[in-house]
Amino acid sequence: MQVLLTHNIMLKHSFLLLTLILLSACTLPQTLPPTETPPPPSETATEIPTETPVPTATSTQIPTATPTFTPSPTPTIAPTYAVLRGEVLERTNCRYGPGAPYLNFYGQVKGSNLEIIGRLDDASWIYVQAIGGNNPCWIKASLMDVKGDIFSVAPVYPDKTPLIVSPYYAPLTLLDVIREKDEVTIRWYGQSLTAGDEEFENAPLYLVEIWACKNGEIKFTPYGLWEENLTITDQKGCSEVSHGRVYFSEKHGYAGPTEIEFPE
Repeated sequence: MQVLLTHNIMLKHSFLLLTLILLSACTLPQTLPPTETPPPPSETATEIPTETPVPTATSTQIPTATPTFTPSPTPTIAPTYAVLRGEVLERTNCRYGPGAPYLNFYGQVKGSNLEIIGRLDDASWIYVQAIGGNNPCWIKASLMDVKGDIFSVAPVYPDKTPLIVSPYYAPLTLLDVIREKDEVTIRWYGQSLTAGDEEFENAPLYLVEIWACKNGEIKFTPYGLWEENLTITDQKGCSEVSHGRVYFSEKHGYAGPTEIEFPE
């Protein structure tokens, strides 16, 4: 009986031990299969990228502006003119303008020595004054014995020797200027003198100055007139423009000028 009891106890212990072993097997953590460790990277030479050079801000040289050469204008050399002297050959009138139609300024006597300070372009009339004086007037060149070359004297009319102006009368008014081929007719409205204002009895009322083309050159001619019209010849072929002007004349001077433009 004792043996049987012992045998039963041993069976119970064996059963209990087996049970514990089974339970232990169930509760133990399962061992996972080892994961494959990736091989270490091979020591291949990794190409280090070459640094792209950052362009440095190089100073761009701005070309300096080359100065444009502007040639200096060639200076106009003013001609040097002479002042001559001359002797009056016969008694004559010295006038306000270069011609017989102009008012008389004062007389010159034979043998007077004068300075010659100007001339017309063609030197037919010359501008004179007393030596060291300041009262110039115009005398006909043929009435003077000129000491020297008359063309070495400066041409002065009309730009540098204006006519004396009358303060008492108004300038004239043109009526018309008409061309017929080479003939130009100029007409203007007239006016009358107050008694006592004439230079002399039957003195011309009008002074007309004309620069007209003749044989390829501009010729200057003054006219003393009593009528309110004048017809002149003006040819083609001059480089300068023909023109004229008209004044009203009285003993104190000239009213005007009234400019005259020639039609083509």
